[in-house]
Amino acid sequence: MATQQAPVRDAGRPAADGATGPLGGLEQLAGGLATAVLALGVLVVVVVTAAASLVGVGLLAVPLVLRGLRAVADRERARLSRWGEEVPSPVAAPARLDATAGEELAWVLLHATSGFLLGLFGVLLPILALRDLTFPLWWWALPDGQASGSIGLWVVRDWPGAALIFAMGVAWVVVIVRGSPHLASLQALPGRRLLAVDPGSADLSLRVAELTATRAAALDAHVTELRRIERSLHDGTQNRIVAVTVLLGAARRVLERDPAGAEALLERAQTAAEQALAELRAVARGILPPVLEDRGLAGAVQGLAAGCAIPCTADVDVPGRCPASVEATAYFVVAEALTNAVRHSGAASVRVLVRRRARPDGDRLHVEVTDDGRGGAHEGPGPVGAGSGLAGMRRRVEALDGRLVLTSPPGGPTTVSVELPCGS
Repeated sequence: MATQQAPVRDAGRPAADGATGPLGGLEQLAGGLATAVLALGVLVVVVVTAAASLVGVGLLAVPLVLRGLRAVADRERARLSRWGEEVPSPVAAPARLDATAGEELAWVLLHATSGFLLGLFGVLLPILALRDLTFPLWWWALPDGQASGSIGLWVVRDWPGAALIFAMGVAWVVVIVRGSPHLASLQALPGRRLLAVDPGSADLSLRVAELTATRAAALDAHVTELRRIERSLHDGTQNRIVAVTVLLGAARRVLERDPAGAEALLERAQTAAEQALAELRAVARGILPPVLEDRGLAGAVQGLAAGCAIPCTADVDVPGRCPASVEATAYFVVAEALTNAVRHSGAASVRVLVRRRARPDGDRLHVEVTDDGRGGAHEGPGPVGAGSGLAGMRRRVEALDGRLVLTSPPGGPTTVSVELPCGS
């Protein structure tokens, strides 16, 4: 299982929640207030659903409530990730009340209360500061007995009182400058403690997602291969066999009255049968090339290199035999890469390198095909790219839990590097 790497932050992303400055702190508090309002709504729905579940009615709404809970928690994870270390979302869908759902419920309770109050205070801070700082400019215009500061502790009736309110405005500014980043960190603390995914479970979730994707790719590759075989049999071999049947019937009908014509028809039928047999052999070789069984991967790759339309050298060192699926995939990669080099690269030479490398977690088969062509190859459609050929290679490789890397800068060279697990 791959180890989890430390999250990579953008150059402009703060290192932590408290290192954003006063404006960043206020922005975080305002964003936290928005998610706190959502959390408050989810909390109300959770309480109502729990009460309804006591009589059995609310149980039907539990999956929907869990999805809403996950959606709000993911919104908070995204907000926290913008202002510090990334908080990844669990890969598994919320299907039941598990440990993750319990932590999200605890976060909703804390964020809907303390997070809401902190966010509200953060939004009011600039308003309070602006009001008290400008208070000396307009307090005298208010009716007697109605002039007071932002917190309304006393009524201002003279200029010394107005100056005291102005001092309170300065105090609010100090709170904004010195305190807003810390308030933002305090507001974010429950989310970072409760919504963070355990590293071990994150690795497992990522691995499950990766295996799910590769399994889907394997199924797609299998369906594509079946369609190719069906197309080859339907468009080629079937037509040849139908032609043989028609020619044999015609020869039988004219045999007595025109032996020479029947002979010609039989000869044509024999030719069509031989062509059908050749096409059947070609289809069979496409499924699992016999050369792999007869000569092994080394001999098969040497044969591909010898038959390449441009000069090709093959350096193969594969002691022993790999699983048949691995050898077939490696053979397909080399064949497809050589075909792409001949058709698209304008290369003068190609080099094929195949090595079996021992590793503590199991041997790996390394396949590398390099041409000295014009480069610029890519997996998408286009005049330079190999298009579906490279995409097909990637699907086959990833279906075996392998890895494919394409390197093709403009001007060349182009290198297709593949690594396949092949056991111990």
